[in-house]
Formats: sequence, C-alpha cells, structure tokens
Amino acid sequence: MYLKDKSNGDLVEVLDTETLFDPNIAELKGRYHAGEEMQDAATFAKADLIFPSGESLPRCWVDPAYKS
Repeated sequence: MYLKDKSNGDLVEVLDTETLFDPNIAELKGRYHAGEEMQDAATFAKADLIFPSGESLPRCWVDPAYKS
C-alpha cells in the first residue's frame, strides 16, 4: 500500500499494514518511492502521512479513542 508524505509529497510504501491499521501505534515502517533505486526502510509518523488522493487517514487508524 502506498501513502504520501505531507511534507514533501513523495510516495511511501507501507511495509507493515498491520501497524498502519492499529490505532495504538503512532509510527510505521516504510520506504520512499523516489528516484530509480529502492530506498532504505525508515520509520514514519502516521500523522505525517495521507492517501495519494490527499485525503487524511481514517480516524480509526490513528486515534485509539475513536469510538468515544
């Protein structure tokens, strides 16, 4: 799955979707998809990521208290 970094607009490949869907985890492992060579994995804050369309991540992915 690909998301977009808010700060620079580059695509980020999410390497572990389980962490993405868990609202209790604020960061995830991913790697930039920019340039010709595969980039090294890095940690990204969910708060800094959006969908490529520009939409925010669902609240149930980022807020542990989303039901209340």
